[in-house]
Amino acid sequence: MSGEQNEIPSVPGPPERLTSAARLLLRPLVHLLLSRQITFPILSQWLKEIYVEVARGEFAIEGKRLTDSRVNLLTGIHRKDVKRLREEPSETGAEERPRSLTLGAQIVARWTDLPEYQDEHGHPRPLPRRPVAGETSFEDLVASVSRDIRPRSVLDEWQRLGVASLDAADRVVLNADAFIPSKSFEEKAYSLGHTLHDHIAAGAHNLLDREPPMMERSVFYASLTDASVRELLELAETRGMESLHEVNRRAMELQERDTGDKGAVHRMRFGIYSFRAKRGDGDYGD
Repeated sequence: MSGEQNEIPSVPGPPERLTSAARLLLRPLVHLLLSRQITFPILSQWLKEIYVEVARGEFAIEGKRLTDSRVNLLTGIHRKDVKRLREEPSETGAEERPRSLTLGAQIVARWTDLPEYQDEHGHPRPLPRRPVAGETSFEDLVASVSRDIRPRSVLDEWQRLGVASLDAADRVVLNADAFIPSKSFEEKAYSLGHTLHDHIAAGAHNLLDREPPMMERSVFYASLTDASVRELLELAETRGMESLHEVNRRAMELQERDTGDKGAVHRMRFGIYSFRAKRGDGDYGD
């Protein structure tokens, strides 16, 4: 018998850099979940469901049936759980977008970016509350987005939130800076999920060297004073909002042009964000 021992081939572990990145991006998510009493067992069950769903939907081999054994091999989830999850109705289908978020965002987008609602400086101009001969009114603006809701209801809610006010001439004045696609937790959570989904999807697309690469850039600086950070964030917000308005304006034009085209089945998202923190104080960055 040979003195040589049979070597067991080593199985490469996950890429170290990807492991670090995944742990880093999970920290603020776990912080958010814990702040709303969403514990590990709940998240663990979600992850199990999503692992099976993604494996079944995106890792099938063409021409071959995707068995529970293969899903078990891909995910590490026991076949009994795979079978149970496969037979249960999925709870991760298309999420209905909150109506108030859709409506409010569309109204503000048209008011801030379409020429008929802007003044000579390109800013959203005050609109007569009711129709006036020769002028576009607030009621006309709301009707251009939906005729299923009363403009007065929109105005009342916006006044409550500080998004809009009435001036002495009974014109509706937009406070665009106060418009967060609503201040309700449900609507902000909806936006968080969808915007971060696409941001992470863009990063994953690039990390997997898929073509064409997607834009995913940011700048980061530390060792700054509070005054310097404030100046930079103000600059970022000003320039960022200019970019958002320009892209939004063109997107509305193209969407109108593409309506009815059989090839109009694609979507896009362009966004900006900023973050500030003291080192060691909720700082999950570099």
